[in-house]
Amino acid sequence: MAIEPVRLFIDTWGWLALADANDPVHQRAIQVRRSHAGRGSLVTTDYILDETITRLFSRCPFLQAQAFCEHVFEARASGILSIEAITPDRFDSAWKLRARYRDKPQISFTDLTSFVVMRELGLRQVLTADSHFAKVHLGFRILP
Repeated sequence: MAIEPVRLFIDTWGWLALADANDPVHQRAIQVRRSHAGRGSLVTTDYILDETITRLFSRCPFLQAQAFCEHVFEARASGILSIEAITPDRFDSAWKLRARYRDKPQISFTDLTSFVVMRELGLRQVLTADSHFAKVHLGFRILP
């Protein structure tokens, strides 16, 4: 029986660190991503990619941003990356978390949707520097 690889959730910060060779943690982010290179081992959401694409095109030359996005889509096509959709049920669950974390108004709704997907899929590791993943005390492990 094959051992299933530990799956890695990639947050917007993680994608941006992977895309930008000038980012101070670029190399560490690449190492983390490579250590999770098996089939089906990377997970993100459509909301995360929306944020990532918007930010990437605003801070990088067009062709660089386009090429990076194409690599992301190739990873999906090859089965390495799963892009989870924020369905109406997931949206509703995130809305309930918004009320639960009323004392943390700075947590974005996109982060809340990520928490829902990570809990649903049993994911614990996340490529991010966003401290909100730790502040909600749901057992997420921030990498790198």
